[in-house]
Amino acid sequence: MVMLLGCPNHAVTLCFVFQQVMSVHPDLHQHYVQACQNLGQPENPFIAHVLQEANKNDKIRWTKGITLKIAGNNHLVPVQRVTDDDLHVLVSVLRDTVFVTGLDLRCNVLTDAGAKHMATFLQENPTLRYLNLMFNDIGTSGAELIAGALHRNETLVYLRMTGNKMGNKGGMFFASMLQINSTLEKLDLGDCDMGTQCLIAIATALTQNKSVKAINLNRPLLYSQEEESTVHVALMLKTNSSLVELHLCKHEMKNFGVERLCEALYENSSLRYLDLSCNKITRDGVKFLGELLKRNQTLEILDLSANRIEDDGAIYLSEALALYNRTLQALSVVSNNISGKGLVALSDAMKTNMELSYIYIWGNKLDEATCMAFSELIQTGRLKLNCTDVEPYEVDGHVHLAELSHGLKKHYYWTPSCGEGMNKDANASLAIAAVSEYL
Repeated sequence: MVMLLGCPNHAVTLCFVFQQVMSVHPDLHQHYVQACQNLGQPENPFIAHVLQEANKNDKIRWTKGITLKIAGNNHLVPVQRVTDDDLHVLVSVLRDTVFVTGLDLRCNVLTDAGAKHMATFLQENPTLRYLNLMFNDIGTSGAELIAGALHRNETLVYLRMTGNKMGNKGGMFFASMLQINSTLEKLDLGDCDMGTQCLIAIATALTQNKSVKAINLNRPLLYSQEEESTVHVALMLKTNSSLVELHLCKHEMKNFGVERLCEALYENSSLRYLDLSCNKITRDGVKFLGELLKRNQTLEILDLSANRIEDDGAIYLSEALALYNRTLQALSVVSNNISGKGLVALSDAMKTNMELSYIYIWGNKLDEATCMAFSELIQTGRLKLNCTDVEPYEVDGHVHLAELSHGLKKHYYWTPSCGEGMNKDANASLAIAAVSEYL
C-alpha cells in the first residue's frame, strides 16, 4: 500500500482507490480531438458532443460502465452520421477505456471497412458488453470479420446486427461463431436477408451452445414451402436448455411448422418468450398451441400478431388460459381476423386467469360486445391501460375502443430519448440480464 500525502490514515485505501479510478478515466473528448489530429481525420461534431457529455457522467468516476449512444437517428441533437473513418478514430480512443461497456452505433453509414475497425476493437478491448450496429451497410465480408472477432472475444454479451444485409453467407459465419463463442447471451440477426441454409446451421449450433439466451431470426429470405428451417429449430428446442427468447417473425410458417414447434416445446422447460408474428398460422395451428398451453409451465410471452387465427383460434387459446394455464403473462393477437365471439372469449379468460396481465387485440373486428367486454376489464382494474393497446370511450351512449401505441415490439426499432422502457408493453425482449446501463 502506498501512503498518500494529505490523506488521514483511515482514508488511505479510499484515496488510493480514487486515484486509481481517476487514472483510468481519461478525458474522452480531449483524446478524441488528439486522435483526429494524429490520424488526419476531421472531427465528427456528433461524436464530439457524445464524448463531452460522457465526461460529465458521474458514473465514470466510480467505474460503473456507461453506454455511448451515437445513434444516427437521434432527433434531439444535430447528427452527422458516423462513417468508417469516424469509427477508426473512435475505436482508437476507446481501445484502452475500461469504463465504456456499451456502444450504440445504430442507423449510421458503416460499411465492411468499418466492420474491419470494429473487429479489431472487439479483439483488443476487454470490457465492451453491448454493441448495437443495427441498420448500417455491413455486408457479407463485414459479417465475417465481426463473427471472426467473436471467436476470441470473451466479454461481449449482446450484439445487434439487425438490418445489415449480410445474406446467407454472412449468416453462416455467425453460425460458426456460435460453435466457439461461450460468452454471447443475446444475438439479433433479424432483417439480415439470411436463408434456409444458415438458419439450419444456426439451429444446429444452438443444440450445443449453452450461453445464448435470446436470439432474433426475423425475416429470412425463404424460397421453399417445406418449412425445413422450422423443423430444425424445433429439433434444437428439444435439446437446448438455455434459450429463453426466440423470434421467428416472417418465416412463412404454416400449421405444419407450428405443430413441430409445439411437439418440441413439450420437452423444453426453458423458453419463456416465443414470437411467431407475421406468419401464416390459422386456427388449426393455434389448436396445437392451445394444447401446449394446457401443459406448458414456462412460456410467459406469446406473440401471434398478424396471423389468421380467427374466432376458433382465439377460443382455443381462451379455453387453455381460462382452465389450465397459469404461466402466460402476455399475449398478442393483433390483426388476426378475430370478431366479437373470439375476443369476448379472451376477455372472459382474463376474469379467471389472474396471471395473464398483458393482451393486445387491435386490428381485429371490434364489435360492440368486444368494446363492452374490454371496457369492463379496464374499468374494474383487471386490465391496466399500459398493458393493452385499446382504451374505451363513449359516444351517444355506445362504448368504443381507441388504439393505444402499446405492443410487444414498441421499442424494437427505436428507443425513447429518456432510455429503455422496462415494461413488456414497450420491449421486444425480456430483461434477461443487465448488460449495460440501458439494458
